Amino acid sequence: MSAPHDSTEHVPDISVVVIVYNDERRLPAAVRSVLGQTLRNVEVVIADDHSTDGSFEVARRLEAGSDRVRAIRLPENSGGCGEPRNRGVAVARGRYVMFLDSDDTLEPNACRNMLEAAEGTGADLVSGLCLRVHVDSRWGTTSKWYPWLYRRTRTLESVAELPDLLVFDTLSTNKCYRREWLVDSGLAFPRGIHYEDLLFSARAYLAASRITLIPNTVYHWNVVRKTGARSISNRRHEINNFADRLEIHRRIDRVLAAGGHDELKLHKDRKFLKHDLVLYLRELPFLDDGYRRRFAEMADGYLREFPQEAYAGLSPVHRLCAYLLLREDWEHLLPAVDTLINKGKVSSPLAERDGRVYWCEEHLDDPLGRAVLDVTGLGYHDRPLSRLFLRNVLTGYAESPGGVTLSGAVVNPLGAVRPDARLEAELEFTARRRSLRSFRFPVRAVRHAGPSVVWEATVPLARRLRPVGVLDDVWDVRMHLTVDGERTTSRLTVGGTDIERAGAVRVRPLLSRLVADRLEPRATSHGHLAFHLAQHGALSRGACGLLRHNLQSPPARFTKKALRTALALREELGSGHRKVEAYHRMIRLLPVRRGTVVFESHLGRRYGDSPRAVHEELRRRNIPVRAVWSYAGASPTGFPEDAELVRRWSWRYIRELARAEFWIDNQGFPLRLTKRPETTYIQTWHGSALKRMGFDTPEARVLPEPERRAYQRAVDRFDHFVVRGRHDELTLARAYRIPEEKLLRTGYPRNDALVRARESGAPDPAAEELAERLGLRRDLPVVLYAPTFRTREGGRVADFAFPFDVEEFAGRFGDDLTLLVRTHYLNGVTLPPSVAGRVVDVSGEPDVTPVLLLSDVLVTDYSSVMFDYALLQRPMVFFTYDWDDYVHHGRGTYFDLSAEAPGPVVHTAEELFEALSDLDRLEGHKARLKEFMIRYGEYDQGDAAARIVDRFFGAGGEAR
Repeated sequence: MSAPHDSTEHVPDISVVVIVYNDERRLPAAVRSVLGQTLRNVEVVIADDHSTDGSFEVARRLEAGSDRVRAIRLPENSGGCGEPRNRGVAVARGRYVMFLDSDDTLEPNACRNMLEAAEGTGADLVSGLCLRVHVDSRWGTTSKWYPWLYRRTRTLESVAELPDLLVFDTLSTNKCYRREWLVDSGLAFPRGIHYEDLLFSARAYLAASRITLIPNTVYHWNVVRKTGARSISNRRHEINNFADRLEIHRRIDRVLAAGGHDELKLHKDRKFLKHDLVLYLRELPFLDDGYRRRFAEMADGYLREFPQEAYAGLSPVHRLCAYLLLREDWEHLLPAVDTLINKGKVSSPLAERDGRVYWCEEHLDDPLGRAVLDVTGLGYHDRPLSRLFLRNVLTGYAESPGGVTLSGAVVNPLGAVRPDARLEAELEFTARRRSLRSFRFPVRAVRHAGPSVVWEATVPLARRLRPVGVLDDVWDVRMHLTVDGERTTSRLTVGGTDIERAGAVRVRPLLSRLVADRLEPRATSHGHLAFHLAQHGALSRGACGLLRHNLQSPPARFTKKALRTALALREELGSGHRKVEAYHRMIRLLPVRRGTVVFESHLGRRYGDSPRAVHEELRRRNIPVRAVWSYAGASPTGFPEDAELVRRWSWRYIRELARAEFWIDNQGFPLRLTKRPETTYIQTWHGSALKRMGFDTPEARVLPEPERRAYQRAVDRFDHFVVRGRHDELTLARAYRIPEEKLLRTGYPRNDALVRARESGAPDPAAEELAERLGLRRDLPVVLYAPTFRTREGGRVADFAFPFDVEEFAGRFGDDLTLLVRTHYLNGVTLPPSVAGRVVDVSGEPDVTPVLLLSDVLVTDYSSVMFDYALLQRPMVFFTYDWDDYVHHGRGTYFDLSAEAPGPVVHTAEELFEALSDLDRLEGHKARLKEFMIRYGEYDQGDAAARIVDRFFGAGGEAR
């Protein structure tokens, strides 16, 4: 209950309750962050949870130093954060209440922003963005707490409007509460149990008649990673910690059930499986059997109550971990946890049954197990060995003279490493900090052993590994396994090996044994083997103690600060901001390099499309230009040998763009780079438009004016814009506000091959080469499925999922036709082994043109590929299973596809199958196909590349 107030007493706008327990050092900074608020009418209530250090004395001194600070002390320690907050609320005088922990701080404008939002919207609860500050990070690393919830200001009449708020942002500290509402609603933190925030926040969200979210940062959550004592929330190795979390969730469940909030309960259950449970699963490989059994028993008692729908939104690895936990199958669960901790790691030998890939052979007789253990969609079976991150379990660790003897077992999924393969391996010890040295040691014994590749190596660390001794105190271990010349790299998973009790290895740093004399094995947070430099001898301990003392001296602090400043400057000099600045200096100071053409296709993702067609026309004519191609990613593939390659956003890329005579691309060079007048920018674009584009999209219409102007400036860089017909002029050109004089009415260079193929009727050599490389049967017709991408809420690209059963398709049509699948370049696809040879993924082909030429029928939805394929005058089927959602909840379209489509428009998988069951019937749409081709591709005459080269690079062209 609230303490009675004198009616004449000053009423603060906000009371900030600062809780403290044994934190006398950091408490003053927390209080100062409140007293320093730009909103002055704020009071501080310090609630000390009966500290045993000097925290309460510090609180009393702060109280004496300001009439806005009051301090109270609990008569005994409550053991948690809840009761001190309750006591603080009881004596608070403010109209609103906020909470602050003694080791955190408020952003200077937090109270003002919170109050203005509360007063302006009448909200009972206002929540703002929390910023996690990694205070022991050398670079001042920060991370936002669930930022997608706080992209804009919004007011909710019920938390049911945004279930993610209830299940993800469970903090009580980044919020401002109307005090009268808190008291009247009986909202208080639970006593004597951890994770009190979860229950308090859930009850507050549900009780609030109005909730306002603001995009402003309000709370700085100071996180210390390198600490000896774990915080309450991080003591997940203690079984009582898990018991408290389960009890809090059960209490939340009861609150939700009482209010009939079944949908919110489902969201909360999914979050428990994806987040809460995972926090504890991560610890299981390092805990004993007794803990595991008790944990499984408690988890089983809770998870059995979950509906099957709760598992629907989980990733395959989350699902199989939950299932294997309930089955207490530790043999297969612990490797699954390794994959959960290390995304993408293949931790199981896997099993293939009936054309599907499963995590293990066990439990397949259980229908639920068969469904959950199916990991076909993860695509492990479809990757080359070099792209597999394999689990490499350390099976033995023993000291040997001058070093250690290590042994391990590398998982061999689906027999990817053949029994007759030639095997070689080496261990690499690398200093964790960048740009320091590494040491390699051969693995003498490596061989097959059932579902694994086993190995053993004696590593002379004392003699061969020579750390500097400063800045390289942590050494990570990797193994490079070479199989018939193909290499895969793995980390050493500690597994069941008790390295914590293993002896340390002598070491001789370059700076002598005064800085360190031992290497100690440790398990990293991801469960991998690493070695840390340590001091065991009296001499090294004394020297390091002196060194640490001296490192705190004023000269040392100055040196460290200067070093950090220099490193930060080096980092900043390589930033995008600096590169943009440097680019604009270059275009002022450096001359154009005549004859240099910078090409780019799909933001550097591949060598293809119209830029490729122009490049190849230049090569065919032997025109002396210097062709520079940009590429994205670690290593370029498929680019021509005679082209100079530059990595996108590298310094050389910036320099080449600054000095180029021509830019040619099909999407857009970096928007912030202004084009110099002497450079000619030819924008070939990448498809005619069904979907609304540019300034016609709903997103563009609500852009702030500065962003609209920046977008327009980027588009204004185009000197020439290639169009295929009048439709492009009325849609794309207008959507991007491109003036008439900039339009190149040549058609797309990439489509020249399609026009030639239609006119000649002869097989295309590139298409035939592709068919041979893919191993396609040439006696069967080829159907291409080429859909566009979809977006999720917030505009993020959604993962690709077949809108029909691809295995059913293969079973029904596999003897009559071959299906090629080409996803949008923003997507990817994984095909099950069961459809091999009948369904083929061609998404990785750098150029779509040979794929189109190879195809006898196209199945698409809203993709612009329809306009290109129409040039071949071959049948098309339009599978628009989500037409209403796509048109009415997406960008919208320029025309009604169902009315103009030159082929059947189908809406269900069965309708699609029916349309493809008789390909001859599709020939009945030839008249409409011709009309469609003329309407949308009238400028595509087969000579686009030649016309562009003639104009800009021929004898009378603009290039000199």
